[in-house]
Amino acid sequence: MSCRENLDNLRAEIDSINFKILDLLNERARVALQIGKCKAELGISGFDPVREGGMLKRLLEKNTGPFEGEAVSAIFKDIFQKTLDLMDKQDRSVLKFSRLAQAENTVVRVGESEFGSGKFCVIAGPCSVESEEQIEEAAASLAGLGVKIMRGGAFKPRTSPYNFQGLGLPGLKLLYEAAKRHGLAVISEITDIRLLEKIYPYVDILQIGARSMYNYDLLKEVGTQDKPVVLKRHFGASLEELLLSAEYLLNAGSRKVILCERGIRTHERWVRATLDISAVPLLKQETHLPVIADISHAAGRRDILIPLAKAVQAVGADGLMLEVHPHPDMARSDGRQQLNMLQFAELLQALKLA
Repeated sequence: MSCRENLDNLRAEIDSINFKILDLLNERARVALQIGKCKAELGISGFDPVREGGMLKRLLEKNTGPFEGEAVSAIFKDIFQKTLDLMDKQDRSVLKFSRLAQAENTVVRVGESEFGSGKFCVIAGPCSVESEEQIEEAAASLAGLGVKIMRGGAFKPRTSPYNFQGLGLPGLKLLYEAAKRHGLAVISEITDIRLLEKIYPYVDILQIGARSMYNYDLLKEVGTQDKPVVLKRHFGASLEELLLSAEYLLNAGSRKVILCERGIRTHERWVRATLDISAVPLLKQETHLPVIADISHAAGRRDILIPLAKAVQAVGADGLMLEVHPHPDMARSDGRQQLNMLQFAELLQALKLA
């Protein structure tokens, strides 16, 4: 047999072996997916480092070459990782937030506003409801600038117990009445599951604040309600944790969940938190839920809000939340990060929304 004929035969043998390896890899993957389903039902983690280490040890003991142990280890570690990725994809396909479960965007409608339809919506208003005069002036100005949804805090979770905690239910009623006089929808934060029944009539959107993102009892209860929910990312939470908190809402029955990036805690001290701008496209890729960003709580300062707003719009967010006050220097909470009405009008112009 000539060398050319032998080479052709050897190449054909390699091709045959490749197909066998491919069949075995896919057979292994199918078995691994069955294991993944069993583990999910038992509440066991898909990744088992002890099991993986044991398999590698036995493989190396069986190895007769010519591949060295290090090469065999690397090949099978890659197979193990790709299998875990496949199991993770299978797990995600049953999660209600996932694009694997629902490919098309969820559209949440609030009055004339639509989140998730390709429009860019703005939610604005003061950090806190402080007085009837303040909230009336704010509502009138916002309506005049074309805003459709007004925010305002009535129950304020503050770091210090001595800081202004909000006016409570009377403040929420002031917000609701002023907003309705000017044709605005209302969003306000719920901090306590016991308040839900009292708050419910006075809001069009329920907000779960960053500090409450891990309050699973609150999430489960709010998820049973029929009103839209804005879920803010905790400043120490991963995107995975944010999505799993959203899953609590969806699993309880809510179909109107909006995710909100509001900045994460880093070593930087020139801002209140670091706006994770990458969170927007990543979330839009992973989930069908609308995604907005709260730039006021991210920055903690008003002088950089316009470029941050432009960035949020540029990366494909469905909307923006920010704090606006008729007289921010007199605000009882977070005055440094609130825009006055003239500054807010400039921001809307910069976004080509006015």
